[in-house]
Amino acid sequence: MFSTIVVLLQLTISAIIAYCLVAQMRAGSAQGTTHHKRSYTREMEQLRAMRAVRLNLPLNEAIRPAAFDQIVGQERGLRALSAILSSPNPQHIIIYGPPGVGKTCAARVALEEAKKSGASPFRRDAPFIEVDATTMRFDERAIADPLIGSVHDPIYQGAGALGVAGVPQPKPGAVSKAHGGILFIDEIGELHPAQMNKLLKVLEDRRVLFESAYYDPEDPATPAYIHDIFKNGLPADFRLIGATTRSPDSLPPALRSRCMELYFNPLLPQHLMTIAKNAAQRAGFDAQEGVAEMICAHSQGGRDAANLTQIAIGFAQAQGRKQLLLDDVREVIRCGNYLPRQMRKILPEPRVGCVNALAVAGPGMGMVLWVQASAQKGTGKFTVTGIIDEETMDGGGKSAHRISQAGCSVRNVQTALRHLGADLSGVDIHVDFPGGIPVDGPSAGVAMAIAVLSALCGRAPDNTLAITGELSIGGQAMPVGGIFDKAEAAARAGAAAVLVPAENIAEAEGAAIPAIAYETLEQAAGHLLPGEPFLFSGAGLPQPVPESPAAVACASAQEAPLPANTPVSQAQPL
Repeated sequence: MFSTIVVLLQLTISAIIAYCLVAQMRAGSAQGTTHHKRSYTREMEQLRAMRAVRLNLPLNEAIRPAAFDQIVGQERGLRALSAILSSPNPQHIIIYGPPGVGKTCAARVALEEAKKSGASPFRRDAPFIEVDATTMRFDERAIADPLIGSVHDPIYQGAGALGVAGVPQPKPGAVSKAHGGILFIDEIGELHPAQMNKLLKVLEDRRVLFESAYYDPEDPATPAYIHDIFKNGLPADFRLIGATTRSPDSLPPALRSRCMELYFNPLLPQHLMTIAKNAAQRAGFDAQEGVAEMICAHSQGGRDAANLTQIAIGFAQAQGRKQLLLDDVREVIRCGNYLPRQMRKILPEPRVGCVNALAVAGPGMGMVLWVQASAQKGTGKFTVTGIIDEETMDGGGKSAHRISQAGCSVRNVQTALRHLGADLSGVDIHVDFPGGIPVDGPSAGVAMAIAVLSALCGRAPDNTLAITGELSIGGQAMPVGGIFDKAEAAARAGAAAVLVPAENIAEAEGAAIPAIAYETLEQAAGHLLPGEPFLFSGAGLPQPVPESPAAVACASAQEAPLPANTPVSQAQPL
């Protein structure tokens, strides 16, 4: 009887304790819920208040091109871009070009144009996802990968209710968000090699496959959509548009082979002036005469021209004007330390030892180089300055050191001149590429040889002509690249015609100035060195005109030698 009473008493006490605990838990839960509701309400009010505050649209967004006709200087590239995306079978694209020429805007506008095309597979709601490869970070364990996608395993914090149930959660990356549209990767050449390999796999499969050690295909707690993702992958059927300021050879061949390659040209002065005028007009401002020209003279690209115009508009707005004045632009140039745009022109007059050479400064970009040479009585020393003498090549885990292309071209010039019969043993020759920018590449070989011949024989080359071409050791002209861009650069610099190797003459078709073909150094010298043609002895030695001040260097060894350090022919200073 006593034991029964004790058991009943214990049960009663246990029931009371359980009741108290449950009541306390309910009270705490209700209090916590009320607290969280109040907290969430406060946070939501702050969020609404922040969204209610809006600034005016930045001017650079207001003047951003919204149609093809608003993108300046890229007519050919835009036509090709539109044709590729608006076709029934659009391709992946890589756009090469310097900064600020409209690559990103062109990609956006091209998608909008493709949506309007009846043949294009892009729907009206096709997304345009833009990422920057320079800031793209990822975890090698696939915990976080904003480009490809990742899996949140249940052991990580923030996995939520599915994590508590032990279910891994796939998270889509940019490639899946761009499904059915365009994935634009700016500076795609900066993408990490591991990311690049994953991207190539996605381009091939058009889906993203995920793996997780925590995924159980037999787990009934796993939602059906997660089972489907692990089995079939996330869709990633998009078209890639990659933009880069790098050269094509710096990108992986596997990527280039999957993409169409387009080149956007550097903006010319007239394009920069158009950008400045359009920016002012879209902002509702008139410009004083000469404003666009001054902005162009201090802009290195389209972005500089737009920025200069925007800041000048700010000065005008501060003074209550609707017109841009030259004083506004001058003030912006002084405050921003904008440097004048360097525009290399051809030689202003014929000068002994000076030749207008041509080079490639980047994709779609040619430039004029001055080559100057001097010759003095000496010991046969041949000096070249302003070029890259040697270079180091890295690749495949190996490093190789070699003479640069420009250095090899110098040696070819020496051998070619000796092949013609020129005895350089008693002459010190100095060839220089002025300008402060180290030069590399083979395409100035003939220009160097002409400059040396001019210095030896005292005859000034025609300053209205520019020349490009590599020189073989036998004196033949070898083909080079970038002919059309070089011819256009020569035209902008004021040249009347350009000399190109005969094998390249077809590439100069359509250029702004005539192209003259040559096959040998002798033919090039006949065009560039006016006056009577060179006479060649039986040994091929070029003979100068009589009474030439450089006769000693070019005539036979029977001539009386010059006193030491007497100049054979000195190029005039540039």
